[in-house]
Amino acid sequence: MDDKRQPPPPENRRITDVGTLKAFGHPLRLKLYGTLRVAGVATASQLAAQVDEAVSLVSYHLRKLAEHGLIEEAEAQSGDARERWWRAAQETLSFRHEDFKDSPEGVAAHAATVRRLIAHHNEQYETYLDQQAAWGEQWRKAADQSDFLARLNPAELTRLNAEIHALIKTYEERGKAAEAAGDTEGRENVAVHLASFPFRI
Repeated sequence: MDDKRQPPPPENRRITDVGTLKAFGHPLRLKLYGTLRVAGVATASQLAAQVDEAVSLVSYHLRKLAEHGLIEEAEAQSGDARERWWRAAQETLSFRHEDFKDSPEGVAAHAATVRRLIAHHNEQYETYLDQQAAWGEQWRKAADQSDFLARLNPAELTRLNAEIHALIKTYEERGKAAEAAGDTEGRENVAVHLASFPFRI
């Protein structure tokens, strides 16, 4: 998709109401939001081609995301006045269990949304596995799938997550800066999925 690269919205948003979480947690809306986040800006037609759905259905779900302030209209990227361009309304989204724990409806919505996100992440990774031969040796060597086991308390896990997030953020910013300076050779979208949680056996 062509993108004139508007500066991303500066604010990071934490979803704290059930209505917005439900709106975001719809399977197709999750996919549309994720696709739009990668594209930067896009029309319903472009997104429909990416997710293999009818334009009318995609337009409906984009309007629902916009009603909850999750996406917003973007500057037109072409001279066609009939085209409506969209972008994510925030740079990052988050939602935490503690914001929904006092309502059975909220707990269910939070769990359902997280499960759908995990399914979406798994789908992304399985697509890579299906296509990895086409990525070439350098990308196959660079890609990673690992798991680790540590004995931590909650404060240590919180600190570990914060440090990992900060490290990834430095690479995000470094990549953006390099691209803005014209260093685009060999750059691709890279997904980093992180899950850290306690368990007992």
